Amino acid sequence: MYLPNHFAETRTEVLHDLMRTHPFAVLVTFDATGLVANHIPMELDPAAGPLGTLRGHVARANAAWSGHRAEVEAMAIFQGPECYITPQHYATKAATGKVVPTWNYATVHAHGPLRAIEDAAWLRALVERLTARHEGDHQRASGAAPWQVSDAPASYIDGLLRAIVGIEIPITRVQGKWKVSQNRPHEDRAGVAAGLDAGTDPAQHAMAALVRERS
Repeated sequence: MYLPNHFAETRTEVLHDLMRTHPFAVLVTFDATGLVANHIPMELDPAAGPLGTLRGHVARANAAWSGHRAEVEAMAIFQGPECYITPQHYATKAATGKVVPTWNYATVHAHGPLRAIEDAAWLRALVERLTARHEGDHQRASGAAPWQVSDAPASYIDGLLRAIVGIEIPITRVQGKWKVSQNRPHEDRAGVAAGLDAGTDPAQHAMAALVRERS
């Protein structure tokens, strides 16, 4: 990833926070056909290893686990807030006119060796943790009672567990990029934050907060 110093985020706790808040990752692996991307929710265990460990699961028929070349590290990409930035928000537009549009975003790239896990107990525990986490989020947002794995027939769940394979990636290196207008003058950053907050899109409000935080 192209990463100028002024956009780099190196604090592990900040990187972990984005990964937890935006857990739907792009898992990039490498097999005989070349690069392969899959989209899966991943769980971060921050205490497992110096940089943490990622866990998830894929369909047994998915070659992400069976075809991946062990000598090549896998990569998981986590996308945080992102949005288009119009030059209309820049004070510099009125002063010189020398402005162009851009896109602001925050993202984390986590690398590490991929290990496939077929143990049924491990898989069930992972699925239960993922379900509890995301059903909890849904409950808070909707007020609905959370669904639990035990709500489904045991034989049905056992069959589904046989159809998936676990993925574990101990993180060996991680990059964070917060491109949130740090390269603009103070007046332009203030204009971006105010302009984004004036809209109704929650994604713009999230970006406005990041712009102010990094200003």
